This record gives sequence, structure tokens and C-alpha cells, in this order.
Amino acid sequence: MLETLRNAWKIPELRKKLIFTMMVLLIFRLGSVIPVPYVNADTLRNYYDTTLANTILGLYNAMSGSAFSRATVLALGIQPYINASIIIQLLTIAIPALERLAKDEGEAGKKKIERITRYTTVGLGLVLGWGYYTMLRNYESQGLRIITDDGILPAIVVILAFTAGASFVMWLGEQITEHGIGNGISMILFAGIISRLPGMVGTMTTMAWWEIILVLIGMAALIIFIVFINDAERRIPIQYAKRVVGRKVYGGQNTNLPIKVSMSGVMPVIFAQSIASILPTIFAFTNPSGTSENGFVQWLINVSDSSSWVYAVVYFLLIFFFSWFYSTVQYDPVEIANNLKKNGGFIPGFRPGKPTADFIQKVINKILVFGAIYLAIVALLPIVAGNLMESVKNLAIGGTSVIIVVGVALETVKALEAQMLMRHYKGFLD
Repeated sequence: MLETLRNAWKIPELRKKLIFTMMVLLIFRLGSVIPVPYVNADTLRNYYDTTLANTILGLYNAMSGSAFSRATVLALGIQPYINASIIIQLLTIAIPALERLAKDEGEAGKKKIERITRYTTVGLGLVLGWGYYTMLRNYESQGLRIITDDGILPAIVVILAFTAGASFVMWLGEQITEHGIGNGISMILFAGIISRLPGMVGTMTTMAWWEIILVLIGMAALIIFIVFINDAERRIPIQYAKRVVGRKVYGGQNTNLPIKVSMSGVMPVIFAQSIASILPTIFAFTNPSGTSENGFVQWLINVSDSSSWVYAVVYFLLIFFFSWFYSTVQYDPVEIANNLKKNGGFIPGFRPGKPTADFIQKVINKILVFGAIYLAIVALLPIVAGNLMESVKNLAIGGTSVIIVVGVALETVKALEAQMLMRHYKGFLD
């Protein structure tokens, strides 16, 4: 990895992209420490440490790089954009008009869907900004309040500041995707999580020595496991029949169709976490104390907590669903079979056409199950460990964060290697 970065830095075009990406991430981190007006930061920090740290809002805070617990301009982070992307992608399957935009209208249709996603992000930013403001406004303890001034104007300023911050983070992510290195959403999440490392080290110093050893060994094993699975793939053998065109013979070679075990990367985990946190977030915003006199509401609050087993089961099922969803988007067995048939390729032992498509679908289903179980194990490890060891709950980085950090790092290195390879071929052809 370090060798790849060193080689990429020597290439002027890649050096510019790396500098651009680092500057955008620096702007993101600067925005994460600029507080919005009318907020008492000290009172909010005390409220977060005593009440909210172990709720779903603690996970939001980790993803935003501690901006959420400070009520800064970028407190909402990239979450509104991620949620908007989920909503639009699901609606693309359910609504024929959106499906036609995505498939039939080419690049123009994709741009329209991107525009719809941006508008949805702004709408979700307004809703989440209003919920966050309401939660802060309702807090009062020993005569201290988080929102220092009541009235319509302070409410509008705070909510619009949160919404503008969410829109700005969305724009930063798009700029990284277009002009920088890697996926913009993933890079911003990466930067937010990495910024929590000093806090995690400080928390570990308060743990028992044997707990520190267990955590370090567990994280090292987890990173090795993620790297191993990230490179694992199933290779389906492909043979091409010989064709005689004029005096030349084409085809006749053997190759393979690689299908990655982790075909959808970290996106199922990110999307599953966003959906699973909807109910806990509503309760955190509307009922900050975490208690209710209504028995059913209190039961819902308890089971929707990020450390409960019910939440873990829902999280597990959502990871399976989004893994399946992404596999259907990325791989179309019928289209792959048709392309093989057109080019004279076939899978040994299977006739071209439907038998080939059925075999490819069967392989994808098997890999999908294993890949989803892998993601679920990594994502649920902090919940299991937190229930076994109380001190683990206070760590800033859990399984979801580790898989995002490692996955983004590997994807970024591969993107750099691919661009260096393209540049090498271009220079060779010139």
C-alpha cells in the first residue's frame, strides 16, 4: 500500500488528484469543528457524554468524526445523502418511470436521478435538522440549556445551518468522486472514522490490560480477515470456440469469469446501518431521556437500542437484503450469458443461453450467502463484544467502522493501481 502511494505521488496527474482529495477532506474536518449559532457546546458535550454516547446517536457521532456531539455545521455528515441514495435506488426498482430513467435514457437519465437524489438529500437534511434542533431545545438540566435563545429566528438559523452542512458534505463527496481518488461517500466516512482514533486510544488506556490485549488481537484478526475476504473470488472457467475470419483464426483461448465474494463492498453495511437506525434515531430525537411511561413505547425503545439482540437480528437481515440488492444490480446472469454466446464463449458442461444463465445465477447465490454472512459477522462483532465486555461499548471504532476503513483503503489503493496501469499503457502506445 505504501509503495503504491509512493509510486502514485511521482505521477503528476495522480499527485494532483491526491492533493485535491486531501484538501477536500481537510475542508470536511474544518467544517466539523465550526459550531452553529445559539448552541451551548459545553452543556451539549456533557449531555452527550452522560446520556447519548451509548445510543444510536453515538454511532452517528463516530461516522461524522465527533461533529454530531458538538452540533457543528457538518453535524449531520453524509448520512442524509446515504439515506437519499437508498430511497432513490429502491424507488428505481418500484417505480417504472425511474427505472426507465436509469436504464433506457443512458447518461441523461442517470444525471436526472442524481438531481433527484440531491433534492431528496436536502429534504432529509431539513427533517433531520429539525429533529436534532428539537432534541437540543427540549433539554434542560439544573437551569442549563443547550439552545441559548428561543424564537423562530434561532430555530430557522440552526435548522438551515444543519441542512446546508449536509448539502455541502454531499457536494464535497461528489467532487472527490469526480476529481479525486476513490468514492466520495466512502472517503468522507473514512476521514470521519479515522479522526476518532485518538479518542479510541484514550478510552483503551482506561481498560484493564487483558481487555486491551483482547481488543488489539481481535482488531488485528478482523483486519486480516477483511483483507483476505476482500481479495477472494470465485472464477468460472470460460472457453471460446475457434472462428476463422479470412485467413485469421480467432478465439480458442481459455479464460475465466471472476466473481468477488465481497462483490458489493461496504455499501450493504452502510445502507443496513442507516435503515436500522431510523427507529432509534426517531426515539433519540423525540424522547432524549430514553424512558417512557407507555409500556409498548418503552419496549420499542429497549429493543431498538444498538446494543440489543433484536437490533442485531434486524441489522443482520438488512445486510442480507442489501447484499442481494447490490448483487442483482451488479450482475445480470442473462446478460452475461448472452454476451458469452455472442462472442462464441461457453462454460464447459453447460449449453449457451438459459442453462448458462441458471448456472451463473446459482454461483452468485452461493457467493452472496457467504459474502453476506461475512459482512454480518464483522458488523455484529462489536454488539456481541459489547454485551460480553461493558468497556468495549465505549470504544469509538467497532466492526462496522473497521470494515469501512479497511474496505475504503483497499479500494483506494486498487483505484490508484488501475490509474497507474492505464497511464503505463497510454505511454506505451504513444
